[in-house]
Amino acid sequence: MKCIRCRAPANVEVRRHRSAFCAACYPGWFRNQVERAISGDRMFDRGDRVLVAISGGKDSLALWHALRELGYQADGMHIRLGIGGYSRRSREASERFAERFGLTLHQVDLKAEYGYAVPQLRDQREGKPCAACGTVKRYHFNKVAVDLGYDVVATGHNLDDEAATLFGNVIHWQTDFLGRQGPVLESTHPKLARKVKPLYRLAERDTAAYAIIERLDYILEECPLAAGAKSLEYKDALNRLEDSQPGLKQRFLVGFLRTGREAVGRREPVTLRECAECGQPTTAEVCAYCRMRHRRARQAS
Repeated sequence: MKCIRCRAPANVEVRRHRSAFCAACYPGWFRNQVERAISGDRMFDRGDRVLVAISGGKDSLALWHALRELGYQADGMHIRLGIGGYSRRSREASERFAERFGLTLHQVDLKAEYGYAVPQLRDQREGKPCAACGTVKRYHFNKVAVDLGYDVVATGHNLDDEAATLFGNVIHWQTDFLGRQGPVLESTHPKLARKVKPLYRLAERDTAAYAIIERLDYILEECPLAAGAKSLEYKDALNRLEDSQPGLKQRFLVGFLRTGREAVGRREPVTLRECAECGQPTTAEVCAYCRMRHRRARQAS
């Protein structure tokens, strides 16, 4: 197999595009895909300040690296979730990356600053803190972005992530979620930063190959609290289909974004107010994050 650009022996195959690249040409192709997503979906421009949500994993670090290589003003933010050794290794990988490339990494330490860690937020029905963890991340990424004057928050959600989310929403006919799923979530309030997903056209294997070729030191393990999550089952199902039908995940997601989303009907913007307690945007008098903290305080007392 030959690289489609220089005809040297290929190191990375991208089956859904019927393409292959050598190690020298692949990073350029990867960054071009990121650039096409940014410009095609009007995510941000070179004058915007971008805050990248950093977990220490391959996707977020590959995104941060690609954005800086493309010339964007991108800083990182890491949340110390307090999930034992996993969180420690995630923080160390994030810090090593920032130090290696001379980048700014903001951090929020939940235990030190707010008195709790994610494992303490287990859902009473499922026994998992995943939903609460999502609330924590969205809240703090947005708060730091707005407080520090960033124009946009970029996350490392890839094609596999987005296709699995779409699959789950279709199975359960979550029309409200379907109507707002997309690579760009616009700001509808002065204290709400725009959210974007520049890797949504790139598969998990693509980001892993980029991280390896660029010698990015990332954490390999997945969050131990996510074991058994439905999203992992959806990914497995889609991966089996992708093996026999290369490009299926991309056709599924991109087809939905082009035509299916309009058929479902895009969600109308809701009226936001400022939380009575913390001042962050919410549809209720008190935001979901503050309500979650109240529940945690009651359980601890």
